Amino acid sequence: MKKRIWFIINPISGVRRKDDIPSLVREYLDHNQYDFEIQYTTHKGHGSELAKEAKKLAIDIVCAVGGDGSVHEIGTSLIGSNVLLAIIPIGSGNGLARHMNIPLTIKKAIHCINDQHKITMDTILVNEQAFLGVGGYGFDALIAQKFEGSRRRGLVTYFKLILKEFFKYNPINISVDANGQIKKLPVMLCTLANTKQWGNGLVVSPNSDATDGKVELILLKPFSFWRLPVLAMQFLFRRSDKSALMEVISFDKATIRVSEKIAHYDGESMATKGVLHVKVVPKSLQILVGK
Repeated sequence: MKKRIWFIINPISGVRRKDDIPSLVREYLDHNQYDFEIQYTTHKGHGSELAKEAKKLAIDIVCAVGGDGSVHEIGTSLIGSNVLLAIIPIGSGNGLARHMNIPLTIKKAIHCINDQHKITMDTILVNEQAFLGVGGYGFDALIAQKFEGSRRRGLVTYFKLILKEFFKYNPINISVDANGQIKKLPVMLCTLANTKQWGNGLVVSPNSDATDGKVELILLKPFSFWRLPVLAMQFLFRRSDKSALMEVISFDKATIRVSEKIAHYDGESMATKGVLHVKVVPKSLQILVGK
């Protein structure tokens, strides 16, 4: 019996054209395995609505065709269900897709769906907000907010925003209650990493594993501007864990207090509360991945 798959396309995600995607799906999807439908989002939150409808209809696989925001909307709506998440990454960051070895070209990403190699990954819950890959409070949340409002996408824009905002930014104060210990300190970054990277190849937590029942809290201490180029290279070359400025705490449950009221989850900027109850939800989302 064929499996049913919905492709949910975000027509405004990323920078590439989208009008060829249906024909590429028709050409490269294995029609002996799948019957497919294509849906388009028309407004923010529509991806979540469609994913929930797919659950009600017992669709086997929902494929997010878009960037990190689309993957966040659709993926978090499938948590705890029997519906598999697939990804065709066409955004500017593609953090979760990169972590899961999903190819960044449409043809190869469709072949990845045909291969049906799946895992069941952990997800993270902060108060009532779920996310899949990386969440943060501090400088990365500010950059995510600015990046979301930027007309231009990609790594160059990301670095331009970092340079523009660095000198104006004041470190935030945090308190972390995890593993029976309480730690208080000022930080530039307070990042929760279920997966390795923000996106664009910027690796914040090289040792994170989305199937180990743990989340890594990455704390970046305040630093001078002259250290920024070295730190950027460490993020790009997967060596951020070697930085003397970085502290990593691994846990399955924690309470974090932050002085900043903005956050990002999977790159999506949003407001947050000052007290964050964080927990790992083990093995809660099925996802098709690359080999």
